[in-house]
This record gives sequence, structure tokens and C-alpha cells, in this order.
Amino acid sequence: MSPKNKKKLDIIRKKLDQIDNQLLAIIKKRTLLVNEVVKLKENKSEIVDQKRITSILKNIKIKSIKKNIDPKITNRIWKNMIWSYIDYERKNFKKK
Repeated sequence: MSPKNKKKLDIIRKKLDQIDNQLLAIIKKRTLLVNEVVKLKENKSEIVDQKRITSILKNIKIKSIKKNIDPKITNRIWKNMIWSYIDYERKNFKKK
């Protein structure tokens, strides 16, 4: 890689790092909301809501297409996030 391209790459990577930091802050906010949600659920069977999952993924696909983002990428990200939070809820569920 040429020194010029290396410098450009370093600049882009710094921007990516800044976005990653913003994403971490958003994930923290999302986790706090998930904590509230799990407190409201009375049974562990309420943790997985397939109808809601399907709706979320459908909406993300539509929004991705409108924003010219590859929907395969966003679908994979959201599926991973959803199932990660489902695992998180299962671990943190406390029967009342």
C-alpha cells in the first residue's frame, strides 16, 4: 500500500472507531431498556416474541432498502442483536 493510501486508510479507520464508540453508547441505552422490559415479563416464555421479531426484521429490510443499505447486512446485524438480547433476557429473568 502506498503511503498516501495508508494515510487515507488511517483516517477512515479513525472515523470507524468514532462510530464504534457511538454504537457502544447506543447499545448501553438499549440494554437499559431491555432491563426494563425483562422486569415486566412474568414468564420466561414471554421472552421470545416471534411475531415482533418478524415485524422488526421486515421493517429493517424496508428501511435499509430506502436508505440504500444492503438488507442482507442489516438483517444479519439485527438477527444477531435480537438473539443476543434474548440470551441476555433469559440469563437475567427472575420469576416473580
